[in-house]
Amino acid sequence: MARLGAGAALAFLVAALVGAALASRGATPWRRIFIGCGFPVSLAASGVAAALPAWSWLLPLALLAFVYPVRAWRDAPVFPTPRDALRGLAATLPLRDGSRALDAGCGLGHALVELHREFPRTSLAGIEWSWPLRLACALRCRFARVTRGDMWRVDWSEFDLVYLFQRPESTSRAAAKARAELKPGAWLASLEFEVAGWLPTAVFRCADERPLWLYRMSPERK
Repeated sequence: MARLGAGAALAFLVAALVGAALASRGATPWRRIFIGCGFPVSLAASGVAAALPAWSWLLPLALLAFVYPVRAWRDAPVFPTPRDALRGLAATLPLRDGSRALDAGCGLGHALVELHREFPRTSLAGIEWSWPLRLACALRCRFARVTRGDMWRVDWSEFDLVYLFQRPESTSRAAAKARAELKPGAWLASLEFEVAGWLPTAVFRCADERPLWLYRMSPERK
């Protein structure tokens, strides 16, 4: 743009529009926002950076590590279950009254809210490693038992449903834990990412068309 003689304002506008066009490739609304805003925000940050001391950049890093420690990041980034994503799930996944469900890695409780609407007579629990997120989730989801801990160390055998929204790299680990601990008849639900080598019992299509892979434990799967 500079070679064409364009001014800084026009060059910025064209670059921002290119980013906005590429943002349409994002799979979810939040990802499209992140992609589209990436260039304007980074340019603004680079302009502000000149007036800030170097050590000040450690503050947001420290805040991120405080709210979302590295140990939790290894499991999955913070991408909450979208609102109304699980609407209608109860028709596909039958849970008896008094059953127990766990949101493994509950974050701020978006999935717990969805599960509570679909299964109001199910006892819900959430586990989260970040204690600030755990505290916020507990305040938001007073209908659930939310604890701080490692989702990989908590015993899944007491639950009739374990819900996950992790990442592809952790699904095999979740499958191994489910095979070892979930009782026959219990369900493993994985939003967006399927378990390699497992035939799903059912696939629920969320409001935004992403799949929720449902696996019911059986003696054969055990």
